[in-house]
Amino acid sequence: MNNVERFNSVMSFQKPDRLPVVEWAAWWIATLERWYHEGLPETMKDAGEIRDYLGLDCYRQLWVTCLTEKCPRPARHGVSIASNKEQYNRMMSALYPANAFDKHIVENWALSQNKGDMVIWFTLEGFFWHPRVLLGIEGHLYAFYDNAKLMHLINENLLKFHLRVIDDICRICSPSFVTIAEDMSYNHGPMLSKPLFDEFLAPYYKQLVPELKKRGIYVFVDSDGDVMPIIPWLKEVGVEGILPLERQANIDVAKIREKYSDFKMIGGFDKTVMHRGEEAMRNEFERLLPVMTQGGYIPSVDHQTPPDVSLANYRIYLQLLNEYSRKSIN
Repeated sequence: MNNVERFNSVMSFQKPDRLPVVEWAAWWIATLERWYHEGLPETMKDAGEIRDYLGLDCYRQLWVTCLTEKCPRPARHGVSIASNKEQYNRMMSALYPANAFDKHIVENWALSQNKGDMVIWFTLEGFFWHPRVLLGIEGHLYAFYDNAKLMHLINENLLKFHLRVIDDICRICSPSFVTIAEDMSYNHGPMLSKPLFDEFLAPYYKQLVPELKKRGIYVFVDSDGDVMPIIPWLKEVGVEGILPLERQANIDVAKIREKYSDFKMIGGFDKTVMHRGEEAMRNEFERLLPVMTQGGYIPSVDHQTPPDVSLANYRIYLQLLNEYSRKSIN
């Protein structure tokens, strides 16, 4: 099987020759800085190049941003760059770029994808994520109650942008899956209620998801934290899977599979055990193995590998990932 066939086989709950061996999230800069001192070639900066060097399957991610280079950036994380409709309207020329990605890069990727060597996925900034970037963390949460018209205006424009981007990408290639970046949960659950989700996010998901599915693209949401409460919300709007499944938020892939048997998952491997060596990592794979055998799940680090993990320990992790990717099929 090639990489594209293998991914599709797993996600359709069929039995591939082995599970994909992937790292969906790029590494922390601090992690790479450590690894450069431990033998990773310092010339390697691109995440795809590093994946190839480490022997992972060939996957490439296209992150589609809604902000142009002209768009102002917040003074610090979580601070607003537009707090009302007038400011938002003045920023429109710096948002939703006409050329949202480098087509030449995607064209080159498509050559490898057509041979089955490369799995391409792309990331769209979601209907919780994007308003938060504009309004700031606090302003965004107040806006659900105090500025509903602006929230809908932002997400209406975002939907139009995404539909255009999907057409542009699919003229070049057929991505295997999409991740919609939301980060709408923290370690104690979602940061919005079901009625707010239904009013401010669901209408736009219900228009976006069918456009992806009709092109054969699997639809995942990317959210940290405790995502168990939002899974039924996502299923209602057609989302098929989720990542990264953080253990520190008490997420257990077995519990998700028991409750939502057809829901697809990527991630789930507890990054906090990786610095402790082979035995701890093997125990973590044993915890995941029952779900790995069932299909619809690809194990991967449950977020970016932290800098307390040496390159030597990461290589042990990769050895075990390869071992269990085959063990789960036998």
